[in-house]
Amino acid sequence: MPDLQTRRYLISGRVQGVGFRWFVEREAALLGITGWVRNCDTGDVEVMATGTREQHVTLRGKLQQGPRASRVDQVNESAAPLLEDKSFRIEGAW
Repeated sequence: MPDLQTRRYLISGRVQGVGFRWFVEREAALLGITGWVRNCDTGDVEVMATGTREQHVTLRGKLQQGPRASRVDQVNESAAPLLEDKSFRIEGAW
């Protein structure tokens, strides 16, 4: 069993209304990461993701890049309690 950790990412910039949540859902699924993504009422996007250290390094790079129509100004990352999710999904807005 790999050493899993859950990380919380808060992405700011032009990240709502540009397909960012769908982008994150696709990238997380390709990486084998579980968790969720949602819009925040502040205009940011929040991601809770569980995976290995290597998966998180790759995911963070993808989050900093974002989809073509987005503009990522900042990605804040912090530790979070381990999630027991079995897949990656898009959650409600807030």
